[in-house]
Amino acid sequence: MSRRKSPRSKSVVAKRTTSIAGHKTSVSLEDAFWQSLKEIASERDMTRSELIADINSERRHANLSSAIRLFVLDFYRQQIPVSKRLDSKR
Repeated sequence: MSRRKSPRSKSVVAKRTTSIAGHKTSVSLEDAFWQSLKEIASERDMTRSELIADINSERRHANLSSAIRLFVLDFYRQQIPVSKRLDSKR
């Protein structure tokens, strides 16, 4: 029996190469995270590679892709007023 994924559940992961402290590294992220990184970097007047290097320098997780996902999540969560975030925990 073959299992098919619905179009909505399809997650496109793209692997891209970036430079961190002069060393090239590959990072695999879903397209939505790459787009979010581009938007955040633009807002901060920096390149996506510079933003990734900043995330890398402050990460507490072994996996850079995970650290980037958590950074993006935190960035957008901070856009929600504290009162709204507290209400959602109840």
